[in-house]
Amino acid sequence: MGFSPSDATLIAAVISELARNIVKYADHGEMLLGKSDNGMLLVVARDEGPGIADVEAALRAGYSTSGGLGMGLPGVKRVADFFEIVSNSRGTTVTLGKRRR
Repeated sequence: MGFSPSDATLIAAVISELARNIVKYADHGEMLLGKSDNGMLLVVARDEGPGIADVEAALRAGYSTSGGLGMGLPGVKRVADFFEIVSNSRGTTVTLGKRRR
């Protein structure tokens, strides 16, 4: 899609983080990649896990329920040009978009 090497590295890190969250916290999940009508890369990470109890806290740098650094979801949000997270007791869906610069 014409991303610079540095943006491609950031995108790979974001996809890896979202996939790791699915494996670590959910029973089932999937990652979808696509391209929007305006040429933006779209990444959708969807799972059927227990959901995130406090989404607002989970998006704050340093917050972690697993003893990690708490940089995962805040880092994903920081890289994205578009970011949305929906979470409830039936699962979590994170959608992000990234424009080529």
